[in-house]
Amino acid sequence: MTIHQVIRRPLVTEKGVQKKDTERTLCFEVSLDANKTQVKAAVEKLFKVKVEEVRTANFDGKMRRRGRFMGYRPDWKKAYVKLKEGEKVPDFAGV
Repeated sequence: MTIHQVIRRPLVTEKGVQKKDTERTLCFEVSLDANKTQVKAAVEKLFKVKVEEVRTANFDGKMRRRGRFMGYRPDWKKAYVKLKEGEKVPDFAGV
């Protein structure tokens, strides 16, 4: 997989921005097939930083309805990437 297939998009949420500011931790939506070493390599190559650790979490898609029509949102995976001490945190959450 390429780095753009591993990392789908950054997650810019209130919790994610707080973690970025206080704990040097970035949040990304990643591919379901990506493992921690692939996520680490992709972040290091894309942002040119050193990664200390990667934590991942899998989420099941929720059931949603539109009137009498029902369906499920897709399953997805989130990665928390903690940067090493002294690394500059990239600012991809430009508000």
